Amino acid sequence: MDISIIVPCYDEIDNVTKLVSELIPVTQKLAANQTVELILVDDGSTDGTLSSLQEYLGDNSVLNEISVKFERHSQNLGLGAAIRTGFAAATGQIIVTTDSDGTYKFENIPFLLQHLTDEIDIVTASPYHPGGEVVGVSGNRLLLSKGSSLIYRILVDWKIHTYTCLFRAYRRTVIENIFFTANGFLAGTELLVKAMVAGYRVIEFPATLHSRSYGVSKAKIVRTIWAHLQFQTLVLLHRLHLKPLVNNVAKGAILWPQSNMSSPEEY
Repeated sequence: MDISIIVPCYDEIDNVTKLVSELIPVTQKLAANQTVELILVDDGSTDGTLSSLQEYLGDNSVLNEISVKFERHSQNLGLGAAIRTGFAAATGQIIVTTDSDGTYKFENIPFLLQHLTDEIDIVTASPYHPGGEVVGVSGNRLLLSKGSSLIYRILVDWKIHTYTCLFRAYRRTVIENIFFTANGFLAGTELLVKAMVAGYRVIEFPATLHSRSYGVSKAKIVRTIWAHLQFQTLVLLHRLHLKPLVNNVAKGAILWPQSNMSSPEEY
């Protein structure tokens, strides 16, 4: 498989029609000259998200050679857990992660992939890049995201402007060798920072972050802030050479046993 596209979903019934109508045409275009699989991870939804997705996408004959996989958690475990489940199911040499609500437009996936040249391991969308933009997002949410990214810029690499988005493309070697433990919204940041510390090459794709059209965000603000503060402390300790941040792990270590997670975390 050439490309795997992972979409975590949690109580997104209001967004299913938008997701299908806007994402499937993009995957069909990509599939015209490469193999593509779409992995939808339902993270314990209780509103019928999974059954609605299966109703729209269960018949692969209408998807023009796109492989569709449905993964499901029996209870809500969090965004990070959903990403790990998606990674475990992915067979592509390039893995794309994207939000289910389309706050980063799915039509930009081909442009994201174009930035993944032979010299690059990760391409991350960046609304805070000078060429990026934010449209209609509340000030409180921007304060959290921009503030966190500013601290990571100071601690890790000033040239990267956005550390908190999900909309990214990874080479398979990254997800096979970088181990991340966060279950909630910190997960994408943890994966990016650890990959950068390990020497993987990252560039930004200047992107536009839009507000949601339907539904509400599942982020728990106080919990997310606390998670970032704890991780930023670990990054600082690493920078001071007091504690290593990245553990070298064997291939396949991303298959974190979700049954051992004692405290599910919403996202």
